[in-house]
Amino acid sequence: MKRLNNLLKFTITPVTQKSWLSDLVLAIPRILCGLWLTTMFGADKFGMPWTADSQNLNLFEVSAWFPEDVASYGGIFAIAPVFFAWMGAFSEAVGGLFLMLGLKTRVASFLIMCTMLVAIFMQKWNQGLWGMLPALGFLWVALYNLILGSGRFGLDYLISKKLK
Repeated sequence: MKRLNNLLKFTITPVTQKSWLSDLVLAIPRILCGLWLTTMFGADKFGMPWTADSQNLNLFEVSAWFPEDVASYGGIFAIAPVFFAWMGAFSEAVGGLFLMLGLKTRVASFLIMCTMLVAIFMQKWNQGLWGMLPALGFLWVALYNLILGSGRFGLDYLISKKLK
């Protein structure tokens, strides 16, 4: 039980910088990338309250075209395309929201990293650097948030203070 408690504390407790200004500077890319992931990229594939009505998606429903796109990657993705499409869309829409809020930042960052790696290597690789750029940007922001957490400007920081 102590190991689980320590893992929970590590997952929640962010690394804080020496000054609040440094934390603010690190929070800006986290907040912006989370906002863009959840509103622009995720909401096009996954039904969220802010998904455009033109998408015809119910809450937590995946776009019909997305599992077909995922199945075209082959391998394990062809075996369970609906599952992987749902996980990818969920990590962008809900993970982006959590990243923006700084809630469960490390978990959301891990899911976003997995999704971006799949997007880069399975979908965007043949499109050249410019085609990969959005996924690479989200990957790098997720990577440093996996390591640092949300910093002082996220809900994880407030939760970790209550746990102490």
